[in-house]
Amino acid sequence: MPTNILMPALSPTMEKGNLAKWLKKEGDTIKSGDIIAEIETDKATMEVEAVDEGVLAKIVVPEGTADVAVNEIIGVIAGEGEDAKSVSAPAAGGAAPAKSDAPKAEAPKAGAADTDSGHVTGNGKPLQPQSFVAASGNASRAFASPLARRIAKDAGLDLNAIKGSGPHGRIVEKDVEAAKAGGGAKAAPAAAAAGAPAAKPAAAPLASGPSDEQVKKLFEPGSYEEVPHDGMRKTIARRLTEAKQTVPHFYVTVDCELDALLKLRGELNAAAPEKDGKPAYKLSVNDMVIKALALALKAVPDANVSWTDNTMLKHKHADVGVAVSIPGGLITPIIRDACHKSLSQISNEMKDMAARAKARKLKPEEYQGGTTAVSNLGMFGVKDFAAIVNPPHATILAVGAGEQRVIVKGGQPAVATVMSVTLSTDHRAVDGALGAELLAAFKGYIEKPLAMLV
Repeated sequence: MPTNILMPALSPTMEKGNLAKWLKKEGDTIKSGDIIAEIETDKATMEVEAVDEGVLAKIVVPEGTADVAVNEIIGVIAGEGEDAKSVSAPAAGGAAPAKSDAPKAEAPKAGAADTDSGHVTGNGKPLQPQSFVAASGNASRAFASPLARRIAKDAGLDLNAIKGSGPHGRIVEKDVEAAKAGGGAKAAPAAAAAGAPAAKPAAAPLASGPSDEQVKKLFEPGSYEEVPHDGMRKTIARRLTEAKQTVPHFYVTVDCELDALLKLRGELNAAAPEKDGKPAYKLSVNDMVIKALALALKAVPDANVSWTDNTMLKHKHADVGVAVSIPGGLITPIIRDACHKSLSQISNEMKDMAARAKARKLKPEEYQGGTTAVSNLGMFGVKDFAAIVNPPHATILAVGAGEQRVIVKGGQPAVATVMSVTLSTDHRAVDGALGAELLAAFKGYIEKPLAMLV
């Protein structure tokens, strides 16, 4: 029988994605392991790998379609011996029915990492979409465009009572508008089923600012340009709003002298062996900051933690995320087990991941999770700032610019290169004294950098 290709969930919190490109066309033979499509998330472009074999009989969702819901049918594969031309497109409903013997997707816990460790193949590529089973309640989901779905919701219309005129029966905007004009398809009031458990109260919405229209009224018409939010900007806004509203922040700042570190960095770079006519590595101050923070977490293990409602997760490795600016936002590729890696390894990994981050080619496991993070604005001349903790991390280090300042040494004024750093902590997991202890350990490695080589 035909096999439905579903929109994959590339992380437990993903609800929608953009079907960027089909790499196969209708009638093409598909073998296990073939890359059949590209899916854009808010952070990266991921390849969809086929698991089943057959012929791509129908493309249900065309390439370039935005905001395709997870588990929505995007294509159909005809099995061995089946006539691909006789395979019909799925009826309106869009989402695949859940199998009774399949494990239901577990909803992510509040503050949990935006990870997907259970849904990638050994090479880091996402599993083929039919490996993801629709959660209960999705079976009757109408096959409609996001705009049509939103208009129907605002008008109180039942999408299941509307006939779609779009490709393969998809409900589009004009179908909903016609239903509104005709007065039909009104959603029936939800009645509690006999013996059914009472619905849980909805979670309180996060506080939000003024509406779009309220903001627009503050400005003269024509004095601004409206730029729609993309998926990345929406995700950043949601996660950081949640972080600020749910994580009690505490801040600790210290000044670190950099002269010894800069001297060692210069010597190490000068000693770099040649590889293909180029130095095998070129260390940056940020590479040494990453190493120092990882070693500090190893020295103060009680600060290498993540908060959950019932337990404290005490991590065995220091996995340091590093904020990288990319068009439209930022992403934090992670240096895994950074305390046990050499400075040259850290440097080369960072350069590789930063380049792939800007091209949106990072794999989910390369930017999800981690135990802490570094945000460095020193290259922009920023002296000091405070960063927002991004759960499940309990800490984030904000790094300012190294600059020459007058300091007091031995009772006499002297000039030194000084860098201000601010540690933001989740006060539920890392309180003030523990945060100060971690920052003192970090300062020790920065000011005596030879200890990072031992």
